[in-house]
Amino acid sequence: MKEEQTLHALEQEGNLRTLPEARHDGIWIWQDGQRMLNLSSNDYLGLASDAALQDEFWRSVPERDRLLSASSSRLLTGNFTAHRELEALLAGRFGRESALTFSSGYHANTGILPAVADAHTLILADKLVHASLIDGIRLSAAQSIRYRHQDYRQLRSLVEKHHAAFGRIIIVTESVFSMDGDVAPLAALAELKRMYPNVMLYVDEAHAIGVRGRHGLGIAEEQGCLREIDFLCGTFGKALASVGAYVVCSRLMRDYLVNRMRTLIFTTALPPLNVAWTRFVFERLDDWADRRVRLASIAGRVREAVRQAGSPCPSESHIVPLVVGESGKAMLKAAGMQRHGFYVLPVRPPTVPEGTSRLRLSLTASLPEAEVVRMGELIVRNE
Repeated sequence: MKEEQTLHALEQEGNLRTLPEARHDGIWIWQDGQRMLNLSSNDYLGLASDAALQDEFWRSVPERDRLLSASSSRLLTGNFTAHRELEALLAGRFGRESALTFSSGYHANTGILPAVADAHTLILADKLVHASLIDGIRLSAAQSIRYRHQDYRQLRSLVEKHHAAFGRIIIVTESVFSMDGDVAPLAALAELKRMYPNVMLYVDEAHAIGVRGRHGLGIAEEQGCLREIDFLCGTFGKALASVGAYVVCSRLMRDYLVNRMRTLIFTTALPPLNVAWTRFVFERLDDWADRRVRLASIAGRVREAVRQAGSPCPSESHIVPLVVGESGKAMLKAAGMQRHGFYVLPVRPPTVPEGTSRLRLSLTASLPEAEVVRMGELIVRNE
């Protein structure tokens, strides 16, 4: 059978995936009887394992929000007070007209672009944007060009060449890229957008929200261009320790998405309890400036260790790749890290290009100092 042949080929290439079984214990993870420090989580601020924070939430959450299911699409009976309050909070904090929330980042990225991009639209997307954005582009009726990763000279050339031929051009990028951990110059992209009235900017801040910016609002806040991004998206399931996603945008665009975005219209809304938890966390972003500072410090030290080990390190964030090369070597390297008590997983094609398999060190503010030192020493020894 075709499926059996495909699985066999993936196994031969070292790219066969299985669902790992593990038991979580705060920042630690147990697998096959071994306790390891979890370096594969997106819990960047350590909020997901903060028992005191969870206790505070349970004491304060109103009875009306203690529903475990919305039981309906938001356009039917699933639009609860909790949803409206969270969206008002998001719009206010970002200083924008409106916001809209979704069941996941995948729903956001595969739903917004097909809704707003038609046959008269050109999408210019960074070569390394997330798979959800690629799928959203494919589902749209737009033409698309993937410009070379972080090559803004090529992007500017493409805009200059095509702007007159399309009713709309949408530039699509992440702010912190999920595999290399490098950061896009959003302010420069906003400046490019201002030069052409038919150009829009779509930014996914999934790995930056909560972590970057004075108030934790992401790279757009850090670079001073919050109000210049047409679709400013992010997720709640990483640093914010919840589930779901959002876009902040104009009121006109929000109303349009409510009427045309299939992944919003045809899915059950997030449970009010989860939405209430998201609001509870988001309201406290200013309280975790010290965690952001600690995370930045840890990330800087780990990046330096990777460079000392002789590995290229494009990262400018808390996502630090340790590029190994071939898939088999990445699997062996991950197994070695796990033997030393660090739960790191290999990232292999098709997630990353052939020959760039890596360990993706996903750092959190709650890592113990002694373990950070030990991890750095292990990386430098290149064992």
